[in-house]
Amino acid sequence: MKIRSLRPFPLLAAAFFSAIALCASGAEMVKVGDKAPLVEGKDQNGKTWKLSDEVGKKVVLLYFYPKDDTPGCTKEACGFRDRVEDLKKEKVDVVGVSFDSAESHQNFISKYYLNFPLLADTDGKIAEAYGTKMSGKNMSRRVSFLIGMDGKIVHVTDVPQAETHLKEMKDAVEKLKKS
Repeated sequence: MKIRSLRPFPLLAAAFFSAIALCASGAEMVKVGDKAPLVEGKDQNGKTWKLSDEVGKKVVLLYFYPKDDTPGCTKEACGFRDRVEDLKKEKVDVVGVSFDSAESHQNFISKYYLNFPLLADTDGKIAEAYGTKMSGKNMSRRVSFLIGMDGKIVHVTDVPQAETHLKEMKDAVEKLKKS
């Protein structure tokens, strides 16, 4: 009878449990070139919004943010508000996503005259699909995705500074227009 060494076992076990831990910590963030997850959610008025309805018709600037009516999130939302008309001319729709409730979104929109929908991702499924959920918190990191007409991610901005999102998304839309 031949006895086999058990030395590889600890390495295999470590790899297995690392893979489980990685999967449990959340989805990997979507990156440039990936197909955008075809999510859907309810906006501030309870109306269902589906990315699948937009693909092929519009470019979508889908941005995730931590919390309604906080300084950075307000700056970002107002920046997109001020650029919406120019973006619409380029067939770009802006859609914001956070864990806040529809009522919170209604108040945020009303207070700052926002002119685009905000999805109430109260269960975090949209943030999970895009890999933007903060570890251990019911909120998303500030991450913006520009989704092309073909449904693929064209640009990602993943930094805390709202100004960077505004500038990079403007530049990415310009670049997309030229291609």
